[in-house]
Amino acid sequence: MAVTRASITKHTTASSPRPHILYIVEVVHDDDTKTEVPRRYSEFVDLHTSLGGPQTLPPKRILVTSFIPSAWADDKLIAERKEGLSAYLSKLLESPAYASSPALLNFLGSTPSIATTTSDFNLEDALPSTLSRNTALHAMKELERAQSTTPIAAGYYPDWATGTIAPQNVDFSKFDVLLFAFATPNSSNGLNWDSGATSTLQTLVSSAHNSGYDTKVVLSIGGWSGGYWFSQVMNSSNNAAFVQTCVDAVNTYNLDGIDIDWEYPNETGAGNLHSSDDAANLLTFFTSLRSALGSSKIISAAVTDLPWIGSDGNPLTDVSAYAQQMTYANIMNYDVFGSSTTSPGPNAPLGNLCGNSTTPQYSAEAAFSQWTGAGFPAGQLVLGLPLYGYVSQSSTTTLTDFKRPEADKSSANASKDAGASAGPELRAYRQRVLGLAGKQADACPIPAKAGSAGAPPNFLKGAHPRAKQGEQGKGDVERAQDAGDLSSYWGQQIAFNQIVALGALQESSGGTFTQANGYTEGWDNCSDTPYLYDTARTTVVAYDDTYSLGDKASYAKSAGMAGCFTWSLDQDYNYVLQDVIRSNLGLS
Repeated sequence: MAVTRASITKHTTASSPRPHILYIVEVVHDDDTKTEVPRRYSEFVDLHTSLGGPQTLPPKRILVTSFIPSAWADDKLIAERKEGLSAYLSKLLESPAYASSPALLNFLGSTPSIATTTSDFNLEDALPSTLSRNTALHAMKELERAQSTTPIAAGYYPDWATGTIAPQNVDFSKFDVLLFAFATPNSSNGLNWDSGATSTLQTLVSSAHNSGYDTKVVLSIGGWSGGYWFSQVMNSSNNAAFVQTCVDAVNTYNLDGIDIDWEYPNETGAGNLHSSDDAANLLTFFTSLRSALGSSKIISAAVTDLPWIGSDGNPLTDVSAYAQQMTYANIMNYDVFGSSTTSPGPNAPLGNLCGNSTTPQYSAEAAFSQWTGAGFPAGQLVLGLPLYGYVSQSSTTTLTDFKRPEADKSSANASKDAGASAGPELRAYRQRVLGLAGKQADACPIPAKAGSAGAPPNFLKGAHPRAKQGEQGKGDVERAQDAGDLSSYWGQQIAFNQIVALGALQESSGGTFTQANGYTEGWDNCSDTPYLYDTARTTVVAYDDTYSLGDKASYAKSAGMAGCFTWSLDQDYNYVLQDVIRSNLGLS
């Protein structure tokens, strides 16, 4: 018997394994007989996928994204879906290409709906009144993540980058997300902007959205020197007003989301106001902002290698509630060690690969473990990669903050030092971290020689500082008295493109870079970090190159992270570093 018509006249619910909806499809045959077939919405999705036709289904997640836990709302929303599914079936049956399709005829046959197990329960089928708002938001993110596991490649575009690369000249094919830095909160719960910043932002947004690459532009609020008023605008009296300020910014500038770069809640940072309630207030803010912006906009935050500091002065041990509201947490795994006259260290360690770091909680691997251990899903973590290094006035030839234990330690004392021996635990750790980075553990041997204890590390001093005067473009080359002279950068950050422009590195074939003008290349196996030194100039540069950035990007991908972002795109050299990051994330 041929099928002549099919429509959905009613629906019912089933309780196992969780409450869900069954749409009753009334099938009319050419002899006027009728049958009723119960089908879940997810089965319609499977049919649509198998047919691959031009017809459209009612929007996915119309139920779980409405968040109206009432029976009448359930009925209204379900009625909309029934109407849409009926129209979908009618169009299929009217099409000669699909009316006799075995997949469609089987779908309309008498085979009952397959029982759904708890493990494969599809939240598209759930009753909206059975899901709390938070549960539905979290479920929606998990569904989106399951549908698209492609990592993202993001980058910060500072408003002072116009002298290096104008917003309309950005190669948007290199970036899935651009974070425009910065607007800063003010005492009136509003935003302050640098001169010309809003015009730059408007050009960046229009250029990105018209590029054909679906690049999203997110406004980053704060920065190292821009967070003084965060604690005040986030408190219970001002939270709602600041949420509205962010919503207004999204609407005014056609943004794809908001990034909060608060350095740092419940900490002084650059002399900021702070309170023991900061972390709790931040969660309230994220919750309200998600409600106001809806599910499609990006909500992210720039964070350190450790979760936010709670009211007790310690890192939070459960950040799952934040993850339910946020799209990403952007881990600023850099500035772990700054410049030092006695003991330069790695800017952005991959891991504590010799078991001897003076700050073992600060590395890409540690950050991943600490955030996922506190309940933030790996698929929402974005690993930050620096396109800059630190220049030290030093005559050392090694990075000594990752130091070996003294050779004359007693065995009892040495056993207390994590780096005392390459025991089974350390070997397993190295194998795991380096394996995820696409390297073999034996390719990075543990140094046998002790290093200098040196000065205490200078980490987390300011992850996203504003550029120095005169540092907005590549015109700083003339500051060098001779090729390779980096003395004007002693004690400071230096962009990768400036290391090249000033002659300490030179580009070679294949997009790699080699030592030049008296410098010697070194590699710190304990942190997976390159560095340059010139003892005659008493200059050491710890930085990241194509190899180390590629390793960290590979690690992020293999660990199941959401991707990588860079600070900042204006510090790259002809997109060479961004290309390596994308390649190691598996992106074209």
